[in-house]
Amino acid sequence: MSCTTILVGKKASYDGSTIIARNDDGGYDVKRLEVVIPKKRPSKYKCVISHLEIDLPDNPLKYTICPNVDKKDGIWGAFGINELNVGMTATETISSNVRVISHDPYVRYKKSEDESKDKDKNNEIVGGIGEEDIISLVLPYISSAREGVVRLGSLLEKYGTYEANGLAISDENEIWWLETIGGHHWIAKRVPDDRVVIMPNQFGLDEFDFSDAYSEKKENMCSEDLKDFMVKNHIDCNLTSTFNPRLAFGSHTYQDHIYNTPRAWFMLRYLNPREYTYDGDNAYFKPDSDDIPWSFVPSRKISIEEIKYILSSYYQGTPYNPYSKSSEKGKYRSIGVPNTDDAGIIQIRGYLLPEIKGLIYVSLGGGVFTSSIAEYANVSNFPSFLSTTPLDVSCDHFFWISRLIAALTDANYVKTIALIERYQYQSLLKSFEAIHKSDAEFIKTKDIEILNKTNESICSEAKKDSLDVLKKVLNIASDSMKTRYNRSDN
Repeated sequence: MSCTTILVGKKASYDGSTIIARNDDGGYDVKRLEVVIPKKRPSKYKCVISHLEIDLPDNPLKYTICPNVDKKDGIWGAFGINELNVGMTATETISSNVRVISHDPYVRYKKSEDESKDKDKNNEIVGGIGEEDIISLVLPYISSAREGVVRLGSLLEKYGTYEANGLAISDENEIWWLETIGGHHWIAKRVPDDRVVIMPNQFGLDEFDFSDAYSEKKENMCSEDLKDFMVKNHIDCNLTSTFNPRLAFGSHTYQDHIYNTPRAWFMLRYLNPREYTYDGDNAYFKPDSDDIPWSFVPSRKISIEEIKYILSSYYQGTPYNPYSKSSEKGKYRSIGVPNTDDAGIIQIRGYLLPEIKGLIYVSLGGGVFTSSIAEYANVSNFPSFLSTTPLDVSCDHFFWISRLIAALTDANYVKTIALIERYQYQSLLKSFEAIHKSDAEFIKTKDIEILNKTNESICSEAKKDSLDVLKKVLNIASDSMKTRYNRSDN
């Protein structure tokens, strides 16, 4: 599952909040936003892909998710915030290497070889946990980002995983990034408060302190036997005493240089334009550089609109823009792609009352040309515009309107891109205005209903604006049809 992640520490963000964000790039899976109420939670969780069953703790928290509408392959919660203002985005598919996997294979489901015994599962081998499960297994049961790392780490050690994933967990003070290593091992690092993290589908961590991980765990955590596992199986490829996990556990292939590293190059270039040179033969970092840093201090504090821009980007201002006339256009995999099912920006604003700390900025379907709208997380349900998405195309729902706008814009890019940019700007502007007003009202009244009304108002405006731009883009696309014919009687 291809995705792109950005993490912003509280001293690197424009307002002192922690921000985690990710494009969820799937297979055109239909998505919706949902509030999961604790009383609806079962006592046992069943993994659809791996057939694993896991007992769940008592007293789960209310939380939000962005699941698949079609549950045939599981929930795939994507991102969310729980009622204690802990956020998650899960997961970023990452890369690994044969040294790791050969010594700790993925835990994959195997069907019974004897079909007659399938019913009682005599020969069935269940798998581990994966992306479809992680939000549901972790987010309802944690009160901090650090607790989330510990809980997920214990699940990975006990049950294993069938794939390589990275994910972020945040609260108002901390952001932690965790990456799986093989079937049962894991590593996690706290994002420094003054830094930004960029993650483009490859093993990301490039610095780790085992002495901290095995003692105070202030900034580093990992599975207890990770260092022994690495040494015993000759996995470490570092030449110096400074340990770089990417060299030990990651990959360095030609495919990375087409698919992954160019995205990191573009994000670093955008957020830190003057620190390095990015173009020409003597560039410090190039699109195929394997050593682009996992985290860095940006040249300015980072805003929500900049994160939205990056997650929708496609190498604008470079020869690799697929809409340019350059001979190198489309050479690299863009950050924004058509199969972005959703993009979630989770903001935890530690300077506000608990009820209004958590915001979700959500885009659904279509990646590059979609708008992003804000919603308060601490509500009992989301407006139907976001929460009742059907599997069939419908202009009553954000997901499908966004998909239609994106497809028509792509086919008529030059004629429509100005409309889309104004649409995206207006969506965020209206969200900010509504949130500012509602924050002030809630602080005065403590009336939780204000949050529901604001969410509904933002969705109402978004629906009106989305349908308006869809109509305009459709008219432009219709005027560009091959059968269009202009006739003059003069």
